[in-house]
Amino acid sequence: MPKVLLCPPNYFDVVDQKNPYMSREVAVDRVKARTQWESLCSVLQQNGCEVEIIDPVEGLEDMVFAANQVFVGEKDGYGKFVVPSRMVYASRHREVPFYLDWCRKRDYHVVELDYDDDYLEGHGDLLWHPDGSRIYAGYGFRSTRGGVEKFAAAMSKMGIPVEPLQLVDPYCYHLDTCLCPLNNEAALIFLGAYSTEALATLHRLWKRVHLLTADEAHRFMGNGIVINGSYITPHLTTELEAILHREGLRPVIVDTSEFEKAGGSCFCMKTFLP
Repeated sequence: MPKVLLCPPNYFDVVDQKNPYMSREVAVDRVKARTQWESLCSVLQQNGCEVEIIDPVEGLEDMVFAANQVFVGEKDGYGKFVVPSRMVYASRHREVPFYLDWCRKRDYHVVELDYDDDYLEGHGDLLWHPDGSRIYAGYGFRSTRGGVEKFAAAMSKMGIPVEPLQLVDPYCYHLDTCLCPLNNEAALIFLGAYSTEALATLHRLWKRVHLLTADEAHRFMGNGIVINGSYITPHLTTELEAILHREGLRPVIVDTSEFEKAGGSCFCMKTFLP
């Protein structure tokens, strides 16, 4: 049974602008946010997931986006490991110790990186290939090229290749907004999110590349969760539904409108655990 880590939105709010979606002028409905978060938990459980919870911390309004604070994995000979993030915004970086402590208490090996002036934002910018054979690493807005290179050096010691991908669309400030592996051969991508070199890398590594429109990408349709034959998404178009059908996936819509006010959706709100 897959395990997934989530953080309740007890203190979720939009208090500043960290990405183009965020605005102090737009109020968060916390009751509605809680209902949406519980719906996501329920759908994950209905699709065979065991949901683990980390306690929210007052004053850390973005802690609900559980994909960003650490990167987790498992490798033969190394066991379960966790790489702490260094996040661009101080308010978000204060979330990291709580996630790291959660992992330490569960016997994860900590892979410490000397970031110096670089940044790296966990599963927001670091995505496993479904079979664990490689990691895709976005950089350009939240993570830096130097952060990706330091991460790649650490992963090379485990024999895990890392593929850097430069992001160029500020609305796709994390890789998880514009790349979604559907299976070992197919992925959803938004062409406008990437540099020319990054697009060449993606077309080289994926047998089938399915394209999202700008509207689909900016409405977080590439921020979906693939689990046990389902694709959990906040919105659905006829075109995306046809792609999912071709790849043998059933769309499941979960409203994340409150969290989209902060620039996140389904994938941003969870971390799959080894």
